[in-house]
Amino acid sequence: MVGVPREAMATLESLYASFVKQKAERANGSKVAVLLRDDVRKIAKKLGEEAVETVMAAVAGTKAEVIAESSDLLFRLLVLWAKVGVEPAKVMANLAARHGPKVNEAVKPS
Repeated sequence: MVGVPREAMATLESLYASFVKQKAERANGSKVAVLLRDDVRKIAKKLGEEAVETVMAAVAGTKAEVIAESSDLLFRLLVLWAKVGVEPAKVMANLAARHGPKVNEAVKPS
């Protein structure tokens, strides 16, 4: 599989938009609204904890555990992005610019 499936990117964008909306509306009661009220350091700490759990699952767990922990990690990353105002599309653009195929390295006709 090359690239990120549109459905996966749409899920990230949709979750992010929901988080930003909850932040702006200061929604009460939702898990995300509560998380977004936290200081950025607390959000970052939780992201770090999820990263460690993902690494531990990769080393000693099953594929299913890696998937579950990766989902938690992405969720916490989206919360952090919403807190600090970083849009997923900008991260993906930066990722593509830094690590994606280069225009000049594209498959050339032989």
